[in-house]
Amino acid sequence: MINNFPLKKLVLVAGLCLPVFAYAQEAPKTKPNWQNLDLKTDSVFGISTEKAYNELLKDKKHVTVLVAVIDGGVDVDHEDLKKVIWNNSKEIARNKKDDDKNGYADDIHGWNFIGSAKGDVHYDNLELTRLVRIDNARFANADSTKLSGKDLADFKAYGAMKADMDKQVNKAQKTYDIINKFNTLLDGVLAKLGNQNPSLDDIKKFEPKDNGEAYVKRVLESALPDFKDVADFRKKEVNGGLTHYKEQLDYHLNLNFNSRDTVGDNYNNANEHFYGNNDVTGPDADHGTHVAGIIGAVRDNNLGIMGVANDVAIMSVRTVPTGDERDKDVANAIRYAAANGARVINMSFGKSYSYNKKAVDEAVKFALSKDVLLVHAAGNDNNNTEVELNVPNRTYEDKSGVAGAWIEVGASGPKDDETLKASFSNYGKTSVDVFAPGVAINSTTPKSTYAEHDGTSMAAPVVTGLAALIRSYYPKLTATQVKEIIMKSVVKISHNVEIKDGETKKEVPFSDLCVTGGVVNTYNALQLAATY
Repeated sequence: MINNFPLKKLVLVAGLCLPVFAYAQEAPKTKPNWQNLDLKTDSVFGISTEKAYNELLKDKKHVTVLVAVIDGGVDVDHEDLKKVIWNNSKEIARNKKDDDKNGYADDIHGWNFIGSAKGDVHYDNLELTRLVRIDNARFANADSTKLSGKDLADFKAYGAMKADMDKQVNKAQKTYDIINKFNTLLDGVLAKLGNQNPSLDDIKKFEPKDNGEAYVKRVLESALPDFKDVADFRKKEVNGGLTHYKEQLDYHLNLNFNSRDTVGDNYNNANEHFYGNNDVTGPDADHGTHVAGIIGAVRDNNLGIMGVANDVAIMSVRTVPTGDERDKDVANAIRYAAANGARVINMSFGKSYSYNKKAVDEAVKFALSKDVLLVHAAGNDNNNTEVELNVPNRTYEDKSGVAGAWIEVGASGPKDDETLKASFSNYGKTSVDVFAPGVAINSTTPKSTYAEHDGTSMAAPVVTGLAALIRSYYPKLTATQVKEIIMKSVVKISHNVEIKDGETKKEVPFSDLCVTGGVVNTYNALQLAATY
């Protein structure tokens, strides 16, 4: 699943079948470009990129670094990205031939592993759903008393997965129903007001006649300060919630939905590499476009935003649908990026189950053999990934070791206080390496628009941009050296931060959250790189 911007959480009110809108993390009012600003001079915990450009990089030579964005697609025509989109000079556009003999015809800007001549995959299941579907066929008539060894272990694992899936289906259906009920109550309140987009003052003056109307009033009074108006709240929270949970029920958790026919590959053959099409944008490129902008949106065009790196080429490798990515596609995306010259690969996605981790591990080993640095988002479930599985990850399934040139990234906020860890961010003392800004990050979105998003999906490309910047100005450094520099140059956090463990909040040392105990820093990293 794309490590998406966390949805606002919805919980039940005791005694009422209504949603409470409780924010995953209150969106702070931040300075523009805060992720690249400096804590000391700008009072926000950015990574000091602008300071580095102003003090360390003036008039220094640099080379273009090819960065692969393995994601849901990138809008290659965006006004702030089109100058930095990779153009495969060895390929002749639209001639339907594989001019560079790499196995992919017309791969001008990258490749799409979840499409074909039939079209593009938009939605897919969760990996959990796909695994349950496989095991449903295997264990449909099984007698557990007659099973032993691996078969019995698999049967027990199947039971646990099925229980997990049933729990998620029930939660999705219940939440959809309560949001829908709230939506109906909201309709009634707006009808009484005679205004579909009332002001906060209008809401405050409204006199409710029953508990439902009173509840709508309380929610709107609480929520509206964080939204433009009622219409904005309804679009993002109510309609957004309905869409999210309907997608879960119709696609992610639906055993009867299978999108793979659109791709037309032999899905069980993980050694099959040459399938897909060259549509690197796809039907929903919001997430991938946002990621690409954080990495390398043009810095000197007086448009939109400024990426971390000032000399990159962005390769789009479309791999992640709305739903869980498939291991075969991820493996092929990593191989494609590495084989075609990517120096850094950004992976802002992850899931809790894996069908064929071995295929991904082998692709990671191939990328490392090509001196590629892989950057992965840690996930948005506020989980300790030393305990809760989040894949892909750097630990090889066959216990042969770990991927060295791999950076796992958690998300931090703008304030240097107990809220520094983004409330949604996964963490892990040995499983997460560094933290980077991932709250209220403004970046590029399709059709030359811009938006703020939250997530470790945003933190990872901050680190990817930093890695690309180092490789641009110090091109002789290896991938492992770049990782070492990023890790050694973090700003260490000496104070405790707040984490939520179930319903309990507690404060822990930041060093308990990641290997380095710090937030990445461009200025420090470039100073250190100069000494290698």
